[in-house]
Amino acid sequence: MLPIYLYGHPVLREVAQDITPEYPNLSGLIAEMWKSMYESDGIGLAAPQIGKSIRLLVIDASPMAEYFPECKDFKTVMINARITELSEETLSEEEGCLSLPGIHERVERPKEITIEYLDEQFTPQTRHLTGFAARVVQHEYDHLEGKLFTDHVSTLRKSLLKNKLARIASGKAYPGYPVVAAPQKKGMRR
Repeated sequence: MLPIYLYGHPVLREVAQDITPEYPNLSGLIAEMWKSMYESDGIGLAAPQIGKSIRLLVIDASPMAEYFPECKDFKTVMINARITELSEETLSEEEGCLSLPGIHERVERPKEITIEYLDEQFTPQTRHLTGFAARVVQHEYDHLEGKLFTDHVSTLRKSLLKNKLARIASGKAYPGYPVVAAPQKKGMRR
C-alpha cells in the first residue's frame, strides 16, 4: 500500500499538474491508489495524498449508497478534472480525510456540480452530480487545488482544531495505515 501524506506536508498545498497518456506506469499507479484507498478505509483518494502533484482521483462512494442513494455504483477514475459548474444551493455534512486522521467537521458545499475529466482511456467525460456524490468529488478535487476540507470551516472551528492539526503536522498521528509526515524543520522535536 502507498503511504498517505499527512496534513502539513507541502505536496498537499500544491496545485496539481495535468498529465498525458504517456505518464509513467499510469495504470499501475491507479491500481495502487485503489488498493491504498480501500486498505485505509477511504472512499476517495487524490494523487497529492500519495505525494504526487498530478490531477488524478480515484473515487468509490458506493459504500455510502445505503445513506445516500446518489452514491449507488459511483466508482470512477478522474484525470485532469475541472469543475465547470457549482450550484448556489448548498448542503452541510460531516467530512473526514485520510490526510487528517481523527478530524471530522461539518463542511458546507454546493449541492450540485458539473465536472469535466478524462477517464482511464483518456476519453473526455462530463458528469452532473448531486448530494453526497457531489460532495465526495468536491472534497477530492480540493486536493488537486492545494486545499483541504478544514479550509472550509469557520475561523472558530479552525482555532479549536489547532492542537490536533499541529499533532498531525508534527508526525504524531497513528491512523493504522502507512503515512508520510510533514518534513520537520531543524531544531523541532518529534
